[in-house]
Amino acid sequence: MGQQDHGRVGDRTAYPRGQTRSALRRLARARQRRRWLLEALAAFVCLAALVAYLGSERHDTPREENAVLPVAPTGRPVLPPPGGSQPSAVTPGLNPRQRPPSPSPSPSRPAVPPTLTVSQSDVPARVDLSAVGTVDWVQWGHLGARTPVRKRHGSGDIRDEGGRGERQSYDNNPEEYAWRDGTPTAAVSGTLSGVYTCDRGSGFTLAVAANGQLRTVHLYAGLWMARGRLDLRISGGGPASTLRMEDPHTARTADFTIRFRAAPGAKLLLSWTVEESLGDCGNVSLQAVALR
Repeated sequence: MGQQDHGRVGDRTAYPRGQTRSALRRLARARQRRRWLLEALAAFVCLAALVAYLGSERHDTPREENAVLPVAPTGRPVLPPPGGSQPSAVTPGLNPRQRPPSPSPSPSRPAVPPTLTVSQSDVPARVDLSAVGTVDWVQWGHLGARTPVRKRHGSGDIRDEGGRGERQSYDNNPEEYAWRDGTPTAAVSGTLSGVYTCDRGSGFTLAVAANGQLRTVHLYAGLWMARGRLDLRISGGGPASTLRMEDPHTARTADFTIRFRAAPGAKLLLSWTVEESLGDCGNVSLQAVALR
């Protein structure tokens, strides 16, 4: 028997029972549209999910207004200095790394000019150095020619800066001196001691420190058969003054009261010397200095 062809009957194609070629084409086009619709729906869902995800990423981190750095005139951002402090405000018209000029300092008060006055009076019969020298005092002669007595816990503003001639001590002064806050001798009810130096040009040189305020100095000094000269001046320039005292026959004493003011660091300089010897060992003497 010959081979049979089950796919074709004559010249017609075999289709499923009851369906024609046009019906099958319509069915295929419907299935294709359904597949495109499903793919479009899936793409839309994916796109919506992506948009939602990106939106949440943008708004999860809150905006920080202070995170924006100021921009310098050159267009470059000004970075904060080390340590996290905020950058300083940029001044227009300045080059990078150039600081604005510092404000002008307020004008200072003009310095008070130094002042100096001196007067002379008699020495009281008894001088209480503790009462007169509330800031500082020094007494010479009680412990000999080389060792003075000072105010205990005094300011130390009175300085003995030497002088010409050999110093000698004595104990027959016309007035007596007392104290109750001294060192190395704590208290004395009254001493007639002092120091002296003979012949022309000999004498004593002292200094008292200034503090910018008006200060009062009492210089207790004397002479014997001589003309004494007291020279006063402010160190570093300023007023000066000179006083003279004379007795050709015997001893004489005086309380020289000096008031002065000068800037801190300056000093009142005192020089008490024999300007002229009028007898054998004409001399000047020094008993005490008190500062208040």
